[in-house]
Parts: sequence; structure tokens; C-alpha cells
Amino acid sequence: MPSSCARARNPFLRLVFAGTPEFAARALASLRDAGHEVALVLTQPDRPAGRGLRPVAGAVKQLALARGLEVFQPPSLKEEQALARLESAHADVLVIAAYGLLLPSRALRAARHGALNIHASLLPRWRGAAPIQRALLAGDRETGISIMQMDEGLDTGPVLARHALVIEEDDDAGSLHDRLAALGARAIVLALADIAAGGAQAVPQPAAGASYAHKVGKEEAEIAWGRTSAQIERQVRALRPAPGARARLGEVPLKIWRAHCSAGSGAPGTVLRAGAGGIEIACGEAALTVTELQRAGAARLPAADFLRGFPVRIGARLGPAR
Repeated sequence: MPSSCARARNPFLRLVFAGTPEFAARALASLRDAGHEVALVLTQPDRPAGRGLRPVAGAVKQLALARGLEVFQPPSLKEEQALARLESAHADVLVIAAYGLLLPSRALRAARHGALNIHASLLPRWRGAAPIQRALLAGDRETGISIMQMDEGLDTGPVLARHALVIEEDDDAGSLHDRLAALGARAIVLALADIAAGGAQAVPQPAAGASYAHKVGKEEAEIAWGRTSAQIERQVRALRPAPGARARLGEVPLKIWRAHCSAGSGAPGTVLRAGAGGIEIACGEAALTVTELQRAGAARLPAADFLRGFPVRIGARLGPAR
């Protein structure tokens, strides 16, 4: 029989949460729903958005205010005042998800169990800012969530848990983001349960297989029709819902939103067919059938509707948007 003096571990931890967009908001909601105390929420300052460029709160701030949580929005965590505010929370764990600001070493040491990051890849693959887009562009078959103990490197810290997720053939950056956000929200709760129980073990990342997920630059939105249809089709999905893969037909800028590979052939960029089933365009290997696209300043349309208002002749040539 256990001693009457034995004390059960408290399964609920005191947290500081740092994050900004929807990916992070889902994790914050999951942590509160699981019963953890969130002493302080760090999130980036409101950013101008919309036609009026009025400051708009990110998803994390909106959720935190709705749930009565204290919000702190420093422009940097390098200042003494910001660090002191973080340390005064006396947290067990600092949880970070898509925060968007660098954390100095003092911030990483501010919580008793250190800082945990919810990262949207199976580390060490796709360290960095755009793991979802990079996994799609590369044609990866799977991705996942890593719960990482943060160090001063860029996503180089030891990993407490990895949760794999199959990338479906029709996944785009939006759908993959949503599934990874849901997985990350579950994964961080499980990781904190292990910490509370005293059973968490962080394993150093292997050196083999490390890759860096650079942000997707504007030039990467340009479609180079000399590439294979499979590469361009992945590009379309990786850049949906934003910023969209871009091309130009004559002087008309286009965004290509949905497409699939097909068996046509011809000079890269040449329109092979145009009808209700889509606009088939020759690539460096095979062809791409575009099924949804958009002219600048117009609405996104299925190819059949697009062609009714903007006929495209067979043999026309598409080029990059620049």
C-alpha cells in the first residue's frame, strides 16, 4: 500500500505560450482544454491588414482574449523589460508554435523545463520557416509534427516526440496546414503529460537527413513550363491558398489554382487543348491540365467558366508572369 505521505504528480503545468497564427491558436486551445494553466501568452504585435491597413490581431491573440488570458506583445524578446516579464510568469514550460520572433538563450531558460517547439515536419527534415510548402514542393510522401526542446540553433534541438502524417495526393498547403495543426495540438498535450509524469526523454536529432525549409520567395511562384508536369503540379498545390502559382498568357497575368498531370506533349508552355475539361499545357515532360485559374483583378474560376469569358486558342504560349 502506498505511503500516506506519497504525493501524486500534478498533471497540469503552468505554461507561457508563444505563437501568432491559426496553427498556434489550435495548440493554445488544446492546452487550455486539457487543463493546463496558461500564465501568459506571447504573440507578435498586431499587423496592418485589409484595404484600410488597420492593425489586426492574430489568431492567438483573438483566442487568448476570448478566454481571458493575459497577452503580451513585445516587438522583440531581446530587451530587459520583455525578458523580465517572461521570467516573472514562473512557468514550468514555455510552449512555442509559429511565434515568428527569435528567442534569446535567456528566454529559452525562463521556464523550469525549458522551451518546447511544435514544429511542422519530421525533424531533422525541413528545419526552418516553410516546412509545409517545402515538403509539398519536394514530393515528400509523409511529414508530421516534432515536439522539440529548443536550443540556440535553428530547429536543431533534441526531439521529445515525432508524429508522422501521410501527405495525400490532393493535399495543398492549406489542407496540410490544417491537418498538421490538429496533430500538433494533440501532440503537445501528450508531450506535456509525459513531462508532468516525469517520463519525457529528448533524443538528439541525427545529422543525416537534415534539410532547411527556406521561405518561399516570389520568384518561386513563377511557373517555368520547361519543368516536368509533376513538378509544376506540386508547385500549384504548395502555393495554394497563397500566394498562388503564376504565369502569363500574352500580356495577361494568370494565377493557376488547380491542375493535374496529363499525357500531352509539345513545346513547353504551349496550349494543347482548351475546353470544359480544362486547359492542357505542354511541359518539359508530359502536360498539365489546368482546371481552375484567375486573371489579375478577377475571380477564381473553373476552366470552363474562365474560357467562356476569355477564350484561349490552341497553340497559344504561356510564359512566366514576370
